[in-house]
Amino acid sequence: MANVRRRRQDRRPIEASSLKTKIITWEPSEEFIKNNHVINTPVQTMYIMGDLGPYGKLGHREYERVLCTIKVDGNGVITVKPDFTGTKGSYRIELDGGKREVWKYTIENASVRMQPEEEEREQRMFRDLYRRHKEYLSGLVGSEFETTLPGTLRLFVNGEIVSAQGYEYDNLYVHFFLELPNQWSSPAFQQLSGVTQTCATKTVGSENVAYFCYPFTLEMFFTQGDEAEDTLPQWPVLYFEVLSLDFWQRYRVEGYGSLLLPASPGLHMLTIPTWRPVELGTVAELRRFFIGGSPELEDLTYIKIPSTFKGERLSRFGFRTQTTGSVTFRLYCLQQSKAFLESSARRQRMQSVLDRLGGFSQQSSIYNVLEAFQRARRRMQEARESLPQDLISPSAVCQSQEP
Repeated sequence: MANVRRRRQDRRPIEASSLKTKIITWEPSEEFIKNNHVINTPVQTMYIMGDLGPYGKLGHREYERVLCTIKVDGNGVITVKPDFTGTKGSYRIELDGGKREVWKYTIENASVRMQPEEEEREQRMFRDLYRRHKEYLSGLVGSEFETTLPGTLRLFVNGEIVSAQGYEYDNLYVHFFLELPNQWSSPAFQQLSGVTQTCATKTVGSENVAYFCYPFTLEMFFTQGDEAEDTLPQWPVLYFEVLSLDFWQRYRVEGYGSLLLPASPGLHMLTIPTWRPVELGTVAELRRFFIGGSPELEDLTYIKIPSTFKGERLSRFGFRTQTTGSVTFRLYCLQQSKAFLESSARRQRMQSVLDRLGGFSQQSSIYNVLEAFQRARRRMQEARESLPQDLISPSAVCQSQEP
């Protein structure tokens, strides 16, 4: 097994000068492909040829045909092409010419049959090989399914910032971060913020679009508390801002936006509009164009409702904004909780918030539909039993007797 996936060791290292001049090989040879792109195992090849020429014209190359190719690699594996004939019938070779001769031949295994002891030893060797390979794969993947604690909802989000469109300037990038409400937590290694690469825009239709295709992964936990059993939890919010970079490496704020993470699992394509604060007068626009400065938010949570706000009414009187472009997100959401696996009988007794999140799981909606159907069927049967027998039609009797 140690020699199955070995590469050739006789390749010479590429010098730095040649690497700079030959970055791309436009017309690679077969030897180049074999040595650089394919795992190469040395093999020995033998051809069984047939001279199918007419009598008196033997030895001419145009009458030679390859009947069988036998390859043996360094691991002792023998490859025969075409395969042994067996019950498939003979192979045919049709010659070009006036007579259109057809030759038929068969390939049979004439070696000595393996003894039962050797065959059993070979089978044991294969079983041992497969067992070790299975243990190797199990060690890579693992066999235990990771479950959450009771009363805990686990939320995975594999997201992607797809594009940003409709902005005034070029060279855009997006800065985002996730805010976790009360009773939500994340692992210590989880990064709750990120910055995309700077992307130039291209004209698509009537808008300038910057394609980021920036992936990110979020993992969160919601823990049910005793003090909030009668209320639904607040869902995490993804805040982001779109900025542009000019030739002098100065940035401008192009827009702010917020995204409430979807409460249902599955694929979600969301396009979020953005806005930016503005100042009155032409001086602010001139400063934005020449110097690069623009009004900014000190706290990005002001995009929605600030996390530090504790009052009943939030006044934004006098705060002037301007609508800008939009950002497209692609989100794959996955939810995991033990409450989704509970039986319907226990589900009626449990009054936790995780059980009332019917939109979070398809199983809960199926249980509700089946229970409603059973209740309606029982009421229908009770109503039919209360009617006199002479008022029940034959069709109704047949329908009531159906399982």
